Amino acid sequence: MTQSDLKSRERAIELKSLAKENYGFDFVGISKAEFLAEEADRLDEWLKSKKQGDMKWMENHLEKRLDPRLLVEDTKVVVSFLYNYYPSEDIFENQTYKISKYAYGRDYHKVVKKKLNALLSELQLSWGNFNARAFVDSAPIMERQWAAKSGLGWQGKHTLLINKGHGSYYFIGNLLMDIELEADGPIKDYCGSCTRCVDACPTEAITPYQVDASKCISYLTIELKDQIPVEFKGKYKNWIFGCDICQEVCPWNRFTSPHKEADFIPKQSLRQMRQEDWEEIDLSEFQNLFYGTAVKRTGLEGLKRNIKFVHTPNTEVESKR
Repeated sequence: MTQSDLKSRERAIELKSLAKENYGFDFVGISKAEFLAEEADRLDEWLKSKKQGDMKWMENHLEKRLDPRLLVEDTKVVVSFLYNYYPSEDIFENQTYKISKYAYGRDYHKVVKKKLNALLSELQLSWGNFNARAFVDSAPIMERQWAAKSGLGWQGKHTLLINKGHGSYYFIGNLLMDIELEADGPIKDYCGSCTRCVDACPTEAITPYQVDASKCISYLTIELKDQIPVEFKGKYKNWIFGCDICQEVCPWNRFTSPHKEADFIPKQSLRQMRQEDWEEIDLSEFQNLFYGTAVKRTGLEGLKRNIKFVHTPNTEVESKR
């Protein structure tokens, strides 16, 4: 092993240790920055099939999406981080309306990115000046693919990253760095013959290893800004923001343990929401409940649209077609 290789290994070990011990990241993996050749054809086919729905931004910056070296100049490695968000309890388990577990607390973009930037500052003090940028679902980066490439798990048939020992309830963050670090390698796919996520999806959005976003409840309740197509009436299973069905049925999530992040603990006022509270929610209540959370993305009107779609009987919706 050369002196350069030894240094890259030592730095990789230091980075992983700091990330876990000082900032609470559960897993860290490193990949050499390169063009994602295997993903290029899949992404092109997915976009041509219009499975991105109205998310036109998915069609932008394709070169950068497939090659991080075009996103941050001189990038040599992509460092992937997993941060647990699985709650200690499902606060909507027995409720009329549900929101996805990832949105129970403070917006993950802010929480995770703050930790990445603090880690980056600490590394720059230790190693000297180098160029790097932190991203948390905020740039054209194929986060799940890079996390899989670095051995943090594999992309399941629902396309989410699954960690063999701990499941899939993780946020993914990335550091793009112009410094050499010893890279990790991918692991095998452990989905086997299981199709529980495919079978459980009420809108049939999932086919093995691909999701048609235009049919996905998460897309329909968050990204879609128009009226929800009537064909999905009765299939929402009471989800009004996001959806966890494909994760809830995944056998690998039996290994999941609760997070330890105070910012992800839901407000007491959110715990106390009941059906009539949701149906009568106004701007003041919405802001009190969801200020600084991911639910702000859909806005009050979007949330009310989703509630009405779930609550309105089929016959009423049909009569308006």
